[in-house]
Amino acid sequence: MSRIGKKPVELPSGVTAAVSGQTIEVKGPKGTQSFTATDDVTIAVEDNVITVTPRGKSKRARQQWGMTRTMVANIVHGVQNTFKKELEIQGVGYRAAVQGNVLKLNLGYSHDVDFAIPEGVTVTAAKPTELVVEGHDAQLVGQVAANIRDWRRPEPYKGKGIRYKGEYIFQKEGKKK
Repeated sequence: MSRIGKKPVELPSGVTAAVSGQTIEVKGPKGTQSFTATDDVTIAVEDNVITVTPRGKSKRARQQWGMTRTMVANIVHGVQNTFKKELEIQGVGYRAAVQGNVLKLNLGYSHDVDFAIPEGVTVTAAKPTELVVEGHDAQLVGQVAANIRDWRRPEPYKGKGIRYKGEYIFQKEGKKK
């Protein structure tokens, strides 16, 4: 049984949801988002509460139950608030700057890295070593932050690279003579 799937998703004031077939569309003050669920689950909206129930007892139906409920909860949160990922850049000479719709990264390569910021996401650099990725789609925000981090992952000897704020990097000991 899914513990997450059992919890209903409550709609805050100012947010409305409509179900047509397997697609749920949620409207709020920050925009409209929709999600299409698989045929393994049923989505129902009653009295400002969204419930997700499985259509069988198969393993796939139980898997989709919890995942669908989480996706619906993220959409409800996204039309009212924003999702945020914070990144830190560590290393001598490593820095970032946002110029229009392009994120320019200096990461120790022989060239600057130009990262095109996708639509629906905003990237801000308050300091040259701190980035904030914000948006209304949880999956897109996480994917953009992961793509930026992939340009220079933190290495285990000096800790240089791009890391999530608060991420712990296990430091290895160097070679001994």
